Amino acid sequence: MRKILNGLYGAAEWLAMAALCAIAVLVFAQVMGRVVDTVLGLFGLPPYGFLVPSLAEIAGFLLVGASFMALAGSLRGGAQIRVTLGLAAMPEGMRRVAEVFVLLVGAALAGFFFYYAAKLALDSHRFNELSYGIIAIPLWIPQAVMALGIGIFAVALLDDLFAALTGRSPSYLATEDGAAEEV
Repeated sequence: MRKILNGLYGAAEWLAMAALCAIAVLVFAQVMGRVVDTVLGLFGLPPYGFLVPSLAEIAGFLLVGASFMALAGSLRGGAQIRVTLGLAAMPEGMRRVAEVFVLLVGAALAGFFFYYAAKLALDSHRFNELSYGIIAIPLWIPQAVMALGIGIFAVALLDDLFAALTGRSPSYLATEDGAAEEV
């Protein structure tokens, strides 16, 4: 099971990275089109007029996808911002109870958000909602990616909650402890 979950978290991180790379490629293509038009203008030639239609909208959708798909990996890697000052002052037993409570609330909220994000994507698909850009993109696609990302994040929170309940350290604490030892 651990191998499957780690594979799921890794796949989500790769999808987030691919979305960011796609944004970079699209923006680079748009900039290069403008550069070519400027160079053509310097030589008195008419501009080619290359542009990426709906670039801002597509980049926004890709950024949303990257942000949500990276949630689980950033939690597991200890990269999310956490308030540890209060936890560090607590005795070990009280700290474990606080960690379990926070993971339980976080998993419940992520599950709630997943349910309604998935419902939104299904409604957008059912009503055939499209974006308003030059390229009409079905809204269920970015909404489904958002729902998938928050669903994987909810699984990661439940994974760490199970670890905390069984006496093991949650993944983000192991990363924090390793980082503290390096300093």
